This record gives sequence, structure tokens and C-alpha cells, in this order.
Amino acid sequence: MTIQDDREAITAVLAEMNDAWARHDADAYGALFTEDATYVTFVGTHYSGRADIVACHRTLFSKFLKNTRLAADIIDIRFPGPDTAIVTGRGDTYKGASAPAPSKMSKVQTHTLVREADGTWLIAAFHNTQRKRLMEAISFKTAPSTIPAAQK
Repeated sequence: MTIQDDREAITAVLAEMNDAWARHDADAYGALFTEDATYVTFVGTHYSGRADIVACHRTLFSKFLKNTRLAADIIDIRFPGPDTAIVTGRGDTYKGASAPAPSKMSKVQTHTLVREADGTWLIAAFHNTQRKRLMEAISFKTAPSTIPAAQK
């Protein structure tokens, strides 16, 4: 496989994650994670393992996240090793037909994916952080050297 093939496979995993969320299918969502995956929400809740991720999402999909969809924008995919990928992106949940623009998404997310023995990519770790756009703008305005290179 080439790096481009790996990028496409990883992008497909993340697209399937969004699709499973849109169907509110906790089992399909959880199947995209390794058995021992780590999952940290934007409020700081830590889930450990696929079963924990599935159980919490089964409840979330029927309560707080009912009728929501995921918006996602990949900022970067890098490969620290041949079977490991780190994906940085922006994301958000939304209702209705229109996803928010990437610049309006309220979360910054990191996915660590690993290639399994059969060649498939699964998410081994996920971390979701609330983005503070106003604080970011103030920081960038008062200290321009804090602007990430990708945004210059």
C-alpha cells in the first residue's frame, strides 16, 4: 500500500464513523475502534475499551445526542510509523441538513489509528477538545506568533 492508499483508507474509516453516528448505530460506531481504545470527550469523560464506547453512545444517541449528526474536517494526517496514523481535525455535532463550516466547528479532535494484522485501520484513541474561538482570536491578535503555521 502507498501513503495515498493509507490516507484514503483512514478517511473512509472517519467517514464511516460519521455515517454510523447519523444512523445512531452505537455498535457500528464502536466497531471502528480497537477493543482497548481510549475515548476522551470534550467535557473530559474518559471511556476505556470498545464496549464502554458502545454503551455510552447507545445512551447518548437516545438522549443528549438524539437526532444529531457529525460534521468533520480533517486538518492533517501523519504517519509516525508504518502502522500508526495521527489525524487532527475539527468537528461538531449538528441537527438539520447543513453541517457547520469548518471555521465554525466548536471542537478540535485527534484520532490515533492503527493498522490491524488484516490491514484494516481502526481508531485506537480519540480526544475531543472544546475550541474557544474568541480566546483563539484574542491570542492571535495580541500575539501573532501564536498563529499555527497552517493558518498563516
